[in-house]
Amino acid sequence: MQAEVKQNDQEVKHAEHSEFVSFTVAGQAFCLKITQIREIRRWSPVTILPHAPADVLGVMNLRGAVIPIYDLSARFGLQQTEASERNVVIVVSVHGKPVGLLAESVSEIISINPDDIQDTPPVDSRNTMEYIQGIISHDDTMVRIINLDAVISAPEQVMP
Repeated sequence: MQAEVKQNDQEVKHAEHSEFVSFTVAGQAFCLKITQIREIRRWSPVTILPHAPADVLGVMNLRGAVIPIYDLSARFGLQQTEASERNVVIVVSVHGKPVGLLAESVSEIISINPDDIQDTPPVDSRNTMEYIQGIISHDDTMVRIINLDAVISAPEQVMP
């Protein structure tokens, strides 16, 4: 009977944790909830779109679907990423449509109690407050949780 209780306690404990996939953008640690990620793929060249914003690298064919690829570093106001074979594209769904996010690399899966997520400190930047929904202190690193809906906010930014 005790073993069953312990097993149930472990299940409850696991249910209390949230899982995030951490990755690097411009040498900085960021993450998304694991449930937001559809797949992670290697970088492959994109088709450039004329007059696209600087943070839109172009489009990529993903099993017959044409998806926009955003440079997260440029989107965050950091330096533009020099895309290479070492980079990854994190495919997510925004407003029901697939979107690719360029990152330098994927690091690990972080399992954390939601109570351990710290609020984004107030700074004098609306984008910072909107784009970062919390911070996780993990292995002496501050990992920022991305608010995906704010980073890729307007439906018109997501191509049909």
